[in-house]
Order: sequence, then structure tokens, then C-alpha cells
Amino acid sequence: MLSNKEIICPNNLLDVAHKKKGVKVAVVNAGKPLPMLSVQDAVNENLIEPIFIGDKKEILKCADDLQWDISQYEIIDEPVENNTAKIAAKLASEGKIKIIVKGHIHTDVLMKEVLKREYDLLGKTRLSHIWHMTIDKDDKPLIITDGALNVLPNIKTKMHILRNVINFSNRIGISRPKIAVLSATEEVLDSVPSSLDAAELTRLAKKDNLEADVFGPLAFDNSISKKSAGIKGIKNIVAGEADVLLVPSVETGNALVKMMIYFMGACAAGVVVGGKVPVVITSRSDEAQARLASIAAAVVALD
Repeated sequence: MLSNKEIICPNNLLDVAHKKKGVKVAVVNAGKPLPMLSVQDAVNENLIEPIFIGDKKEILKCADDLQWDISQYEIIDEPVENNTAKIAAKLASEGKIKIIVKGHIHTDVLMKEVLKREYDLLGKTRLSHIWHMTIDKDDKPLIITDGALNVLPNIKTKMHILRNVINFSNRIGISRPKIAVLSATEEVLDSVPSSLDAAELTRLAKKDNLEADVFGPLAFDNSISKKSAGIKGIKNIVAGEADVLLVPSVETGNALVKMMIYFMGACAAGVVVGGKVPVVITSRSDEAQARLASIAAAVVALD
């Protein structure tokens, strides 16, 4: 059942990202093969100009193994993993970099620094994570949020997640995204709290006149299959044609994304948005092409 399909970075992300060239990024705790390879790919695509933070000897060895001359790029020698995140956050706060890219460092260590008030990296909306999912190079993407950062968001947080994903959708050319608010059912039931949240989000999106078609609750099948929605008599512009799945919890989003990766060979481009700098927090098991796609998504997310 596991897919053997090669994971490929999608053209639509690269095409948009190419409009912004040579963006300064900090690579946090660089010096491991996969992070270095994806950064090399992003440099070759003329997307970024990296500042490497980490053990200088390991960084240079990795570059040498890749036959990559990095002499033109800055290396900040810091062998202690936790300190690399502090350096990246400080660089971002000083405006010296525009994107933070996670290398071989635990996500909680990195995000703990990003969230510190002393660095002033938080924006007007709460931070949230977006997955841009594609199967083939020229696929229409399916966006899933939030499957990595906000564990069990309440209504207020979900409204922040909603605004962030509308903004990102606009940046990749979806002018009015169709957003399905997921639950286990299309009915509003007191016994299913996520269905109550979905109905309230639908109401609030209309009240706030958001530039998106937001509808829920919808089960997964009714969100992506017009046939399923038709059989169940669901008549809404979002049903069966969702651009975005807004999930009720991190477990739901994480499971959906991992299923698409491992069963379908999907390319998962993930980025944290809503702050003053996008943050790429790829998994240490992600393929190099997915890491490249995540860097491209971060470039796209830039103001």
C-alpha cells in the first residue's frame, strides 16, 4: 500500500516563488545532509541566499560531500543546537533575514525562540501552519491547515487560521478560495463539537465578509467529492470542490498529510505563517524535494 512514487516539487509554487529572487534565509542548525541538499536546491533555483548557523566543521563537510562551494555564504559557527535557534530569531528581529528554515533541530526548540516577545516576530494574526499538497508537478494543490502547530484550536484561533490560509491562497493565485471546515459529519450535532465550531466559523466568515467561500461542517468525502456531496444532497459551492481543508485538530491534519505522503507520494510543502517571517519546519524524515517545496512556499508567503 505504501507508495514508491518519486516526490516532486510542484511548478506552481516555484513559478510564484521565482518572482522573488535571492531571499535571505537563516538555516538553523545546518550541517546534516538532507537540510543542506534542499538548501542547495533552493539556491540553484535562485530562490534564497542562505546564512548557515551551526557547527562550522559539519556544515563545511556536508557542503564538501555535496560538491557545493559555499565560500560566498556566511556561516555562523555555533555547535550548541539550542543556541542556533536564538541566533536565527535575533537575525530575523534585526531584519537581516526574511525566512527561518529549520535544519536538524527539534521544532519545539525553534518555535520557542520565535515566539519570544523580545524578538517581536509575531504579527497581527496568530501563527498557524499550512500544508500545500500536490501529487504531480502540475497538480492543482490541496491546502490543509492546521496540521502541525495549533493542537486543538478554539473558534478564535480558527478564525486566525482561516485568515492566514486565505492570504496564502491569494498568493498562489486562488483569488477566492473554497474552504471546507472539516468534521466527522455534515450535520450540526451537539455530540460532535467540531461540527458546532464549523457552523460557527461559517457564520463568522459571512459576518466578517471574508474573501472566501467558507462552509461547514463537511466530512472529508463531501469536501472533495462532488458525487458524494450530491448523493447526500449537499448544495453549496464548497461541497466537492474545496481548495482548502480547515481541520478541527492537529491530529486530523497530521494524519491526512502523512497519508497523502506515504500512500500517494504527495509532495507536502509546509510553512508557518502569520508572523513577521515565515518559518519552514519540515520533518527530519522529509524528502529533499518536499523541503525545497517548503522553502518555495515560505518565499511565496513573504510580504
